[in-house]
Amino acid sequence: MGQNSTRRSSKQISGEDIVVETAWLYYHDSLNQSEIASRLSVSRATVVNYLQEARERGYIHTKLAPEAFNTHRAALELRDHFGLKAAYILPDGTGGSDDHASRIIRGAADWLPSLLEPGDRLGVAWGKTIYDVAERLEQTTIPDLVVLQLVGSMATPYGFSADVCSSNVARKFSAKCINLHVPAILSTAEIASTLRAESLISKQLDAIRHCNKTLFAVGSCNPDSHIASSGLATLQDLEDYIARGAVGVLCGRFIDAEGNPVSGPLDNRMMGIELHELRHRDMGILVSIGEERVPAAVAAIRGGYATHVVTNQSCAAAMMDHA
Repeated sequence: MGQNSTRRSSKQISGEDIVVETAWLYYHDSLNQSEIASRLSVSRATVVNYLQEARERGYIHTKLAPEAFNTHRAALELRDHFGLKAAYILPDGTGGSDDHASRIIRGAADWLPSLLEPGDRLGVAWGKTIYDVAERLEQTTIPDLVVLQLVGSMATPYGFSADVCSSNVARKFSAKCINLHVPAILSTAEIASTLRAESLISKQLDAIRHCNKTLFAVGSCNPDSHIASSGLATLQDLEDYIARGAVGVLCGRFIDAEGNPVSGPLDNRMMGIELHELRHRDMGILVSIGEERVPAAVAAIRGGYATHVVTNQSCAAAMMDHA
């Protein structure tokens, strides 16, 4: 039987099947694009399109081993300098800030499942960074995992409120989710105190205190930060906290350069985990994007909130310089 008789043309394979066949030949049988084009009797450009379609449909998942990112020089230097358990440092590449952010998000989503174990109780913060990480997670199951919302909800126009972030992470891991059914900030300290005493809210707050791992990002104190744009803090509030030494925001709470809590007008009205309850967990996973957040990231590490850091080379270098 001649070689040509073993070939299957694109006329014999149609629709979704040819996309899968192309992906199989390329990734499993290690044929190059020209060889696949010959095998399927199509052009090389068509093969490229089929491979792109396979990626877009989620048929192809490619990952580099974590060792590529957490055992090279920059990762080890950051780990050793700050006393971290591990650092996952992505290359900067040649793109701009959006490309940098995308790489860090992808890196965090690839690394996170390997950091979790059956029975863990993962506390999840909020914000665009955490929302984007959740969106990039692959669907998997971690038995008996519980995901907990660390901060009350807010009426943010951006779609990445705290309840959405925690729910999305739980959905991707097929985990139980414990949401915190209160606003993140209340109009008075008295109302906040009353709600904390309510049986349901009290149980939810107690649950989040018992998380053993946390996933979070830190925000800056800049006027365009999410804590201001989401309405949790006014510009006057920001100025107040900055005057008291604040350099960053973690789970809606302000921290100084050493990671210590900065007291101010919002504290008694805030609903969510308190800073001292976030310290010294089994694992604190900090996803840090953008050099403008470097002072806040360093403060979070110094304060004992982070044991693992995901960032890129330029931010890692800036953290070393800042420290």
